[in-house]
Amino acid sequence: MIITISGPPGSGKTTVGRLVAKTLGFPFGSTGETFRALAAERKVSLAKFSEMAEKDHSIDVELDRRIAKSLAEPMVLEGRHAGHMCVRNGVPAFKIWVDAPVDVRAARIAEREKKKPAAVKKAMLVRERSESSRYRDIYGIDFSDTSVYDLVLDSRKESAEALARFVVAEVMRRA
Repeated sequence: MIITISGPPGSGKTTVGRLVAKTLGFPFGSTGETFRALAAERKVSLAKFSEMAEKDHSIDVELDRRIAKSLAEPMVLEGRHAGHMCVRNGVPAFKIWVDAPVDVRAARIAEREKKKPAAVKKAMLVRERSESSRYRDIYGIDFSDTSVYDLVLDSRKESAEALARFVVAEVMRRA
């Protein structure tokens, strides 16, 4: 079974995804880690690579190609567009969207990265606009449309551990 955990930056998708993978004994994959690896291969910063991706759609196509290769075996795949990617490639998956209000997400990232929340929020919104624009242009994905997801979770009041337990229970119930 493929389980996707999608959502915007700071929503908790990576933490929830890692916990679900660990509990189920599944491998964990991250579209963000793959994107960072591509940037490192080209020896450019993540910000610069994102700028490059806005003009060069082959970057996102290569990212998706690399990730799609891993979808043959059971796994938990975390990433902003992971659920859409499975739909687009005809890969059966249990698709989850995790979200929280923008100020909550910015505060989480600021705490994790030891930065000021206002600066994080500004950078986060730029990143979200870039990703939304790219995936709308390349694949016709509208990130505000969560209808492709089997579960939509709000992480503002629930811990990642509680959300992961809920996801695992849903996976077991549907298996």
